[in-house]
Amino acid sequence: MPHIIVMPSLSAGMEQGRLAKWLKAPGDRVARGEALAEVETDKATMELEAEQDGVLERVVAIAGTDVPVGEVIAYLLSDGDEAGPEHSVVEPIPASTVQPPVPTGPPPAATGRGVATSPRARRLARERALALDGLAGSGPGGRIVRVDVERAVASAHLAPRDVASNAMEPAAADTAMRPAAEPRPTAPFRELPVSAARRVIARRLTESKSTIPHFYLEAECELDALLDTRARINANRETSDKVSVNDFVVKAAALALREIPEVNVAWGGDAVFQFQDVDVSVAVSTDGGLLTPIVRQADCKSLTAISTELRSLATRAREGRLVPADYQGGGVTVSNLGMHGVRSFSAIINPPQSCILAIGAAERRPVVRGEQCVPATVMSCTLSVDHRSVDGVLGARYLAAFKAFIEQPLRMLVE
Repeated sequence: MPHIIVMPSLSAGMEQGRLAKWLKAPGDRVARGEALAEVETDKATMELEAEQDGVLERVVAIAGTDVPVGEVIAYLLSDGDEAGPEHSVVEPIPASTVQPPVPTGPPPAATGRGVATSPRARRLARERALALDGLAGSGPGGRIVRVDVERAVASAHLAPRDVASNAMEPAAADTAMRPAAEPRPTAPFRELPVSAARRVIARRLTESKSTIPHFYLEAECELDALLDTRARINANRETSDKVSVNDFVVKAAALALREIPEVNVAWGGDAVFQFQDVDVSVAVSTDGGLLTPIVRQADCKSLTAISTELRSLATRAREGRLVPADYQGGGVTVSNLGMHGVRSFSAIINPPQSCILAIGAAERRPVVRGEQCVPATVMSCTLSVDHRSVDGVLGARYLAAFKAFIEQPLRMLVE
């Protein structure tokens, strides 16, 4: 019997992956460990490797489509195996040949009775009130999968069922509890595809903002001593080796986390999980969305080591070369928009972490020292906190510790 290849789970919480492209064609011989395809997750593009030697007998998933974790994407014929009639070596049906039905009246309820359908496809069809009977499936054995329903909905521009009626059917009642579909603009527009990464990011941030009780703490940090220290460190360095203000920020965030370990936690419902290591996630902007690679044990690393690691992580993030170990975990996230001239902002917590530190621009402002008003370089910082796991006093202590390290940078050099 052929070996079944399914969409693997390549990161924590991954529900689906986009099959970016096939690196092998049906009939090609592959060796164990050889790359079969490229899979795009919410964090990076990774290679799917063959688990054994053999011949790629049949590919089921179409390149460029999203596939739920666990769904069959191909069959691999091992040496000595014989292909059955249902596993002939054929190319997958191109997306353009799938012709979804166009409704002429009110859309009927999704039934799917007698049709092989995945649970996700049934749920989505029910939400969009799409009849599954007669819909061509692109899954194994003609099974209807989620992407088939999405194509049908997109082609027919189906609207969600009207759920305002007092006498709703069970399916309609279930739909009424869900958010309405995003409205389509009436002005001229160009529709841009949404990457798998951006869809996952959108879902997670929506869940974070709607389910985590955020509260916010603000502080203003004076940077003159830090800027002077940075200038001294960089005086005799090559441009590529110079440390940045953000390197100091990451180091300070880590040392403050070590000083206030009660903030280095994640909410677990029945328990609060306190991390032993001090790992700092750093927000990196990429074409596919915002990624948060991690500087592991940042409290124990020098500014130079942090600077080098951050440059490497940012480069690999933008090139889509991060691996799960680069972004899974972290005790706190640093998001710095100061280089873009943003004075201050409030960031959304990156689950399962409890805090995210938003860093604004450094500006020359008047500050009061004793009886005098003097100019100083000031940076605004906003800490977003999950009130379930970290209360106000703990959050304030953490932000005060961070501020102290920023304003006394020499402490970071001897830690």
